[in-house]
Amino acid sequence: MYLALEKINGKPRYFIRESYRHADHFLSRNLLDLGADPGSYIIYPGGNSFYIDPVVEDRLMDRGTQADPDELEDIFWPFVHPEIRRALAPFRSREKRHQARRQKKWPENKADTKFHIFDRRRMHYLRFGQMNQRDIDRLPLKFFRLLHNKSRDEIEQALMDMETVLAPQEYKAYTYVIFDLQQFFYESYAREAPQMLSIDNVDFHFIEQVCCLHRDRSFWAGMKTSDRLHHYLVRYVLMYFDHDFAARSIMEDYLRQFINSRRDYHVPTATLASILKNGSSAFGEPQALLKKMSRKELARLYRQKALDMHPDIGGDHDEFVKLTEAYHALLKMKP
Repeated sequence: MYLALEKINGKPRYFIRESYRHADHFLSRNLLDLGADPGSYIIYPGGNSFYIDPVVEDRLMDRGTQADPDELEDIFWPFVHPEIRRALAPFRSREKRHQARRQKKWPENKADTKFHIFDRRRMHYLRFGQMNQRDIDRLPLKFFRLLHNKSRDEIEQALMDMETVLAPQEYKAYTYVIFDLQQFFYESYAREAPQMLSIDNVDFHFIEQVCCLHRDRSFWAGMKTSDRLHHYLVRYVLMYFDHDFAARSIMEDYLRQFINSRRDYHVPTATLASILKNGSSAFGEPQALLKKMSRKELARLYRQKALDMHPDIGGDHDEFVKLTEAYHALLKMKP
């Protein structure tokens, strides 16, 4: 069993779900709708103690599932009163270590165990925080045990929870790494300093990679998909376009200036008037509105237009390229 979070009509709603095997892949199903506040199922008899309302186990039994007390505690633990969590956390950590020792040893090699490279990249970054993932193929299978015998939905929910440790200034670097964008660049600094690359080219390859993953049937095995971008991928689009790479150091700025000063050709700088004119044509919005928009407002508008105009859902390729180019030009003139 696992806790799943969904946004329905813009409001969070929680479910207890389970993964189960079907043919050669895993599916997921809802066991219990916990509503907007799972904490309402936690009972505090006094002191630093708590227990889960027995109605939860009863409803799970009605669904044919025998609830494990430890699993239920894990599901409801984030919603326990903060002071009680602080008091019980040391004892809980100790018990988790004992449970880990009692678990069956993970086999060193399992020929039939394969994990999607996108999942492996995400786990690698979230565990080590490294831009360079050259050692990813040398990691033992047990490092990825979180992914074993899980449905796509359970994996995504688990990784969403792990991603809460990321700071906003890491979001763009994180998406750059997990979508393996450095493979498209030959510059020596592409792996460690993507902020020194052409942002237009990086954006192009990011969109390209998102679309490839959206069409990857092996990734979505056992999960319903449609022509519209799945919300599990939309979160990465938001991470990427709503944030910038972390600020460069003085040395990085110097290196970029050094590289640019030795290029034979420089693209002529577009005027503000031409940028606004092209932007108005591409976005179908008045120039005055585009001029006063903030970076976040412009990014939000771009995402809305891009989702409607993308070639993968029937949009015109040239119009989509025009929209993307106009977006980047407008973005550069924003403070």
